[in-house]
Amino acid sequence: MKLAIGNDHAAVELKNIVMAHLEERGIELVNVGTDTTESFDYPISGYRVGKLVASGEVDGGVLICGTGVGISLAANKVEGVRACVCSEPYSAALSKRHNNTNVICFGARVVGDEMAKLIVDSWLDATYEGGRHDRRVAMLNEIDRTGSLAVADA
Repeated sequence: MKLAIGNDHAAVELKNIVMAHLEERGIELVNVGTDTTESFDYPISGYRVGKLVASGEVDGGVLICGTGVGISLAANKVEGVRACVCSEPYSAALSKRHNNTNVICFGARVVGDEMAKLIVDSWLDATYEGGRHDRRVAMLNEIDRTGSLAVADA
C-alpha cells in the first residue's frame, strides 16, 4: 500500500509520528507536506495529496493541520477525493465503510499522538461495504463531477 501524507506547520511533529507508525506497518509514503514549523499554507498540502489520490498514484491520503478542517476542505476541492475529518477511530472506520473515503484528516491541536495512530489504523483496517452505500457514494460522485444532484434538483 502507498499513501500520500501532507500537513501544515502546526502538524510537523504529529506527521512525523504518524509517518513512523505507518512505516512500521509496511506502508510506503509520499510526503508532500512541510517539514518545518515555518508558516505553511494548508491548502497546498491538501491539494497535493488530493491530486495524488485522484490520479491513482497512491491508494489514499493522510492530512493533518491544526484542526484537520482546513486541509480537508482543500483536499475535497479535488474531483474524486472524499476526505473526512475525524477525531476518534469509530468515525474514521465508518467513513471508509459507508462513504468510501480515500483521505483521512485530523487535527494536531485536537488529537494526541496515540489517538492519531488509532484513527489512522481504524481507517486503514476498514473496508468499504458497498451495497446500500453505493447509491449515496454515486450521488457524491455526481455532485463532484457536475456540481449538481439530479434527484435533489427535481
